[in-house]
Parts: sequence; structure tokens; C-alpha cells
Amino acid sequence: MRQTAIGNTDVLVGAIAYGCWRFAESSVDDADTKIRTALDAGMTLIDTADIYGLGEPRGFGGAEAVLGEVLHREASLRSRMFLATKGGIIPPRPYDSSYDYLTAAIEASLTRLNVDTVDLYQIHRPDLIAPVEETARALNDMVKSGKTRFVGVSNFTVAQTRALQAHLDTPLVSTQPEFSALHQDPITDGTFDWCSETGATALAWSPLARGSIPRKSSDHPRGAAVISCLQDIAEAHGASVSDIALAFTMKHQARIIPIIGTQNPARITDSAKATELDLSAREFYDIVEAYRGEAMP
Repeated sequence: MRQTAIGNTDVLVGAIAYGCWRFAESSVDDADTKIRTALDAGMTLIDTADIYGLGEPRGFGGAEAVLGEVLHREASLRSRMFLATKGGIIPPRPYDSSYDYLTAAIEASLTRLNVDTVDLYQIHRPDLIAPVEETARALNDMVKSGKTRFVGVSNFTVAQTRALQAHLDTPLVSTQPEFSALHQDPITDGTFDWCSETGATALAWSPLARGSIPRKSSDHPRGAAVISCLQDIAEAHGASVSDIALAFTMKHQARIIPIIGTQNPARITDSAKATELDLSAREFYDIVEAYRGEAMP
């Protein structure tokens, strides 16, 4: 799989990442298979978060704990991955980015993951109460102490991202917005422009629109038009609709890494094919126009 850099660093990861948000539902054996399959396919960025598992039998931290058991069984897997996790969501508050909370949160994540450090720690959602200087101090200390190599944000507006960056000692290397053929806000809300401005990497969550695209069914007002467009392009390339949707996310000039979350090992392997597709500019804009319901101005 082709590689892409994280932020302005010399660290390279696979062009598609694998997300563990449903790992709390998985047995350790199954999780082991999925992680090995993703790594073998070249998906070296492994994404998780402490909130993943809430509402499942394992509860808060469940997904991290399952991944941690996988790493406990085979420690060598850790060296093959760029491990990313997130913190800052704690229902019913619902968000907490205070210094004390984040400092405790990363310690708890490291314990559950059975690691001494993660490669990337991101604030999962912005806390409107915690002073941004306090949040930045927590992230600065995480980097200084070696608990994480890099820091980033998730679901932040561009203004919130810049406010945090102003108080950090190290650059934010990533932002994690929702982005897919059926959710194109980052194209117009400045998120991808900020990535181009700073060199930060965009990690796109739900690039298949929560499964709507592979199911070819969506309640989005323009869903039918977008899926029809994806289908036409897929037929032209001899590819699946899902592959075209992933290729669409990677075609944008900002460095976007889609995070897939399928629990089917065969689909993990198949998804890697999307990195071999090079959509034409016209095909990319066909998808954008299908989503907007009008031609580009």
C-alpha cells in the first residue's frame, strides 16, 4: 500500500487506516485476526478511543482493552503500527478537556492498551468549558513525558483548532473530521484548507457514511444521486462502490487518510484496492456535484 506522511513529520503510514471503534463487541481472537489483516494489507495507522465500548457489555474503554489484549498476546504487533487513540468524551458531562482529566485519561488508555506510549493522542471533541490553555498544557506534558509522540484533534472547527495550536509547544499533526461522499462539509468549512495550510493530516472517519454507501441506501436528501454516481464510476473502473467512495476521499488535494471500520477480514483486505484507483478530476467533481445537486460554479 502506498504511504503518506503524518503532518510535517517523516513518519509514514498506510494511505488507509483501520479503526477499532467496534472492537468492544469482538472477541480477542477475532480482534487479533482483524488487526493482523489490516497490518498485512498495509493499514499501519490503527485508530481507537477510550469512549469506544460505551453501551456495550465491556463498557467505556472496552475497545482499547480488547486491542490491549491483542498486543499483550503478541507484543511485536506494536512495532508494526502507528497507534492512535483519543480522549475527552465522558458522558454525561459530556466532554472534559481539563488538565487533570486528560492527564488521567491518557494514563488509563495506556494501561488498557498495554503500551508505554501511543503515537498519536487526539482530543476527541472540543470541551466548551475547559480553558484552552489548560488543554494545551495537558497535551504539552503528554509529549514531554513521552506518553505520546504527536497530538491532534477530532471534530474541531478550524477556529477551535487554531485556538488550541496557539498554546501548544508542538504542532498539531492531525485533525479527524467526518468525511465521505455523503458528508462533504470539510471541503467547504475550512478543515481541509487548514490541513493544506499547516501540513496537518486529515483522518476521515466514517468514509463509507456509516455503511450507507456499501448498502447503497441512504436517507440523505441527495443520497440516491450520490450512490448512483458512485455506481456509474465503479462500473467504469471495474471496482466496488465502496472502493470508489474511499478513492474519492483520497483524491482531494489535502492529505486525507480514510479510516475504515469493517469487522469482516475479507473486506479489510479488499478495501486496500482503493489505493490503486486514481479517479479522474471529472469523476471527483461528478461526486461533488451529485452531493451538491448542482454544477460547480
